[in-house]
Amino acid sequence: MAREKVTIQDIADALGISRNTASKALNGTNGIPDETRNKVIKKAIELKYKQFAFMDTESVQSRNSGNIALLTENLPNTSHFGSKLISGMEKRISAEGYNLSMHIIRDIDQESLSLPNNFDVSNVDGIICIELFNSEYSKLITSLGIPTIFIDCSADVCYPEFQADVLLMENEHSTYQLTKKLIDGGYKSLGFIGDYNHCRSFNERWVGFNRALIESGIQLDLSQCILDDDRLFSSNPEWADTRLSQINELPSAFVCANDYIAVTFMKSLKNVLSIPNDIVICGFDNGPESSIVEPHLTTVHIYSNEMGVKAAEMLLSRINDPKQPYQVSHIYTKLIIRDSTPNIS
Repeated sequence: MAREKVTIQDIADALGISRNTASKALNGTNGIPDETRNKVIKKAIELKYKQFAFMDTESVQSRNSGNIALLTENLPNTSHFGSKLISGMEKRISAEGYNLSMHIIRDIDQESLSLPNNFDVSNVDGIICIELFNSEYSKLITSLGIPTIFIDCSADVCYPEFQADVLLMENEHSTYQLTKKLIDGGYKSLGFIGDYNHCRSFNERWVGFNRALIESGIQLDLSQCILDDDRLFSSNPEWADTRLSQINELPSAFVCANDYIAVTFMKSLKNVLSIPNDIVICGFDNGPESSIVEPHLTTVHIYSNEMGVKAAEMLLSRINDPKQPYQVSHIYTKLIIRDSTPNIS
């Protein structure tokens, strides 16, 4: 006899909550406490509700399918550090006999807390998440009970509660070092450009920037910073011009959360000022654009290929020993000083 389909009411009854609450928790509706949402998702997994209709956690962890899934919001391209990272990762994983499959997480998937249609949880040994910064969706992934590593993660992650390994490039100290060099070079008013709530890496860069100001006795001037929601930075070509025009007195130097942001604002700054004679600017990533733009951009180099290899090794270790303590690791970066920031070395 066929097993009856599990309903939201079944989940609600099992937890002693209303059907409405269970539905909101599964659909990612705001206003539901994280504890309640997690309980609902876990019960949905246990009861094999719809997209959670796969084997139980213990059997998922014990099998070996030879498949590792890469989940990401965006396909990496040649100008993004992710392409080299994935190359290094895939070589290391392939050497151990694993196949790597890529799955794009759409906005609608994140809003509804749903797994991609082509993602077969019962046939995956490990998960790698790149540029997946939605905290609620991250909790959904970690609740699956599959060995998982996040390469960068949401800005508000609480590590002791996060049931996955995390790998990041070194952000805080390199941004601190860069900002300190600017201050020592005579640049005393500094602004930060970037949404520090976008991801953990941006948040750590913001922390490093502020630490350098504090140690140098410089008061942070938020009116000289552009900290808007990350989605606005690529909203339209004139947005950077508009935001800069709203700053009454520009700082002597801008520290940007990444190279894309820095290059975007360099173009706008050049409409009214000379770089580096009137203002200096720097980025982070050492993307291809940083050495093409004029003047060449001071930035921080990320060892992308090596990060991919390290991520693979961390995940393989987790697959072999799922009960080991979770790790948060940083791969060192390298400061690269170019023409956009004279007077520092």
